[in-house]
Amino acid sequence: MHIMFGQKKNSPPAAPETPENGPLTGKGRPTPSRKEAEAARKANVRAPRGTKEGKKAAREADRQARARQRAGMLAGDPKFLPARDQGPARAYVRDFVDGRYTVAEYFIFMALVVLVLGFVPNTSVQQFVSLAFFMVAALIVIDTVILTVQLRMRIKKEFPDKADQRGTTLYALMRVLQYRRLRMPKPRVTRGVRSKKAKKKEMEQQS
Repeated sequence: MHIMFGQKKNSPPAAPETPENGPLTGKGRPTPSRKEAEAARKANVRAPRGTKEGKKAAREADRQARARQRAGMLAGDPKFLPARDQGPARAYVRDFVDGRYTVAEYFIFMALVVLVLGFVPNTSVQQFVSLAFFMVAALIVIDTVILTVQLRMRIKKEFPDKADQRGTTLYALMRVLQYRRLRMPKPRVTRGVRSKKAKKKEMEQQS
């Protein structure tokens, strides 16, 4: 018979199943051989070492990113500033505060002096320290109120939009209470420069 079991005798034999032309899996890939499976198992065994090295590299990348962010923040680069420090209105407030001599920035040092002198077992010294502390506190309040009033007047002129004015007073108070060398972002104006620029601008607007 020329046909046996529905197949011709002279038909070519079926090709053997190999990793190259073997049956395809559901994803359209050849079924992996035992050698390939063994290599994959060994790769999985070595995975923890790679994961550890990856974590170490990620920590190093995070450290470098934080260093770049801190350097950018110290330089006043808007891209690296926190949300509370961003915007032209906040930059204006920082320049306004940093360009003035304020009493409030020395409050922490005066409080430390009062704390130390409070341990002196002398009634006259303690009375003098208490009186001096209240006088300095009153001076701080007066100076801060004047600064706040002047700042609000200028903010309203420079930034008429209510959204830009929101929170600027509290932001200024927080910066006033910080010692100048410890302020973040770092001051970019010298004392008195901001006032001179503002006066010059006001004179130009009036002329």
